[in-house]
Amino acid sequence: MIHVHVRDRDGNHLLDADAYRQAIAAIRDAVGDRLVVQITSEALGIYSPADQMAVVRDVKPQAVSLALREIVPDSASEPAFASFMTWLHAERIFPQIILYSPEEAIGLSNLQQRGLVPWSDVPVLFVLGSYTQGQISSPSDLLPFLAQDMPRFTHWSVCAFGRNEAACVTVAALLGGHVRIGFENNLVLPNGSIAASNAELVAATAQILADCGASIASAADLAATWADAVR
Repeated sequence: MIHVHVRDRDGNHLLDADAYRQAIAAIRDAVGDRLVVQITSEALGIYSPADQMAVVRDVKPQAVSLALREIVPDSASEPAFASFMTWLHAERIFPQIILYSPEEAIGLSNLQQRGLVPWSDVPVLFVLGSYTQGQISSPSDLLPFLAQDMPRFTHWSVCAFGRNEAACVTVAALLGGHVRIGFENNLVLPNGSIAASNAELVAATAQILADCGASIASAADLAATWADAVR
């Protein structure tokens, strides 16, 4: 999977349907169907929940990441969220719910139990740490999400910040999770040097996971999993 952000001409964060369509077309020209394309709906304090949902409705991507705290900031946002989730399910667009804290995981579980999420087990992304200057995540940051009394999600992933990214996601993979890595959160290779490209960062972590006995899924594997989930 490729997790995609787009930016304006000044390099600023952007949610724009035309820009996403251009980016998706460029990815398809380069790799065909070998990658599942996931766009972000990240608000970054700029966009409202309505703005976020509108761009997803316009683009109709394969997949989209949705930060729970941004898309459902309060109880008044719940009806629009429920309607949006129903639309995603009908359109076979797969969400990944971003959770920044164990409390948010509990909140998502509550929404599921109340019938606001039309998947019995929606994919989630546990964020180890927060977007702060100089943030360095630790593998131990994952433990609160996996505590015995926490909600269980079958398809969970992890992202981490800073030089410990590879260690964090390796621990996650060995515990049954999936991983998201890349320049959005880290520029440093496991050996401490600066990665020359996002591809180098991905390849280094993939090698570590392979050495640990983990297998790398294909886009077809992921699409088949999702097809089963929406039946």
